[in-house]
Amino acid sequence: MQFDDDAQLDSSQVQDRRGIPGGGLAVGGGVVGLLGLVVALLFGVDPGMFGGSSQPAAPPVGQATSSAQLASACKTGADANKRQDCRILAVVNSVQTYWQSEFTAEGRDYRQASTVLFTERVDTACGAATSAVGPFYCPGDGKAYFDLGFFDDMTRQLGAQGGPFAEAYVVAHEYGHHVQDLLGTTAKVGDDRQGADSGSVKLELQADCYAGVWTHHATTTPQPSTGRPLITQLTDQDIALALDAAGSVGDDRIQQRSTGRTNPETWTHGSSAQRQQWFTTGYRSGDPASCNTFG
Repeated sequence: MQFDDDAQLDSSQVQDRRGIPGGGLAVGGGVVGLLGLVVALLFGVDPGMFGGSSQPAAPPVGQATSSAQLASACKTGADANKRQDCRILAVVNSVQTYWQSEFTAEGRDYRQASTVLFTERVDTACGAATSAVGPFYCPGDGKAYFDLGFFDDMTRQLGAQGGPFAEAYVVAHEYGHHVQDLLGTTAKVGDDRQGADSGSVKLELQADCYAGVWTHHATTTPQPSTGRPLITQLTDQDIALALDAAGSVGDDRIQQRSTGRTNPETWTHGSSAQRQQWFTTGYRSGDPASCNTFG
């Protein structure tokens, strides 16, 4: 994956809370309610990882300073070609530019979602969470959350090959959940949260498909600031790494690695083959309408 060296990055789309205490995990009841809101976890999570409060803590002191440092370091596509955090910022910019254009073409309003970078723990409108939950999207505040250490865990613990475009797939998947939130799809799933044919699995597979749709358009969607695509090159190897990442976070793969057996009745995200299939469907078609996993 290669970015346009001269492209200007929009750092306002990312909040950097790395190294800033999240205020501690909330305690008390309400874990089920929290899990009902945090819908974009990339792998099965122990409910004990979450606090039970549905009330977000105040923004950590120093957040603006940290975000200002990111803005200073990540100004251009050249920076994105050198640094991981700048690369994540650039992918967020590209993904949101595509969905903005798609919504506009459909006569819809697209509301941008911030990405929040954090370490160890973070407070959200969905409650407090630790980095152990992996990347997630919170409909309560319309933000996507990433501890960048997850990408190392994806290779060490989940067996993915990793790489820049594997990371881009994860980011695009979470923004797929934002699109679902804007379209009202998330709300329709309700309590159908577990099982191979559950609404949760269909929601996750659709987010994978939306990630594939963005990938199809990533090198052709012009950025407003330059009129040129922010991503100038994707190779067959990039696509292969995205597919590998999608397979590594399949419910069956994770269950097999952790327990030595699989149980489709407890699936929440779909099998490795399904996740790869739906990413491929979106990538080949480039059409969000092809992502009807509920049909």
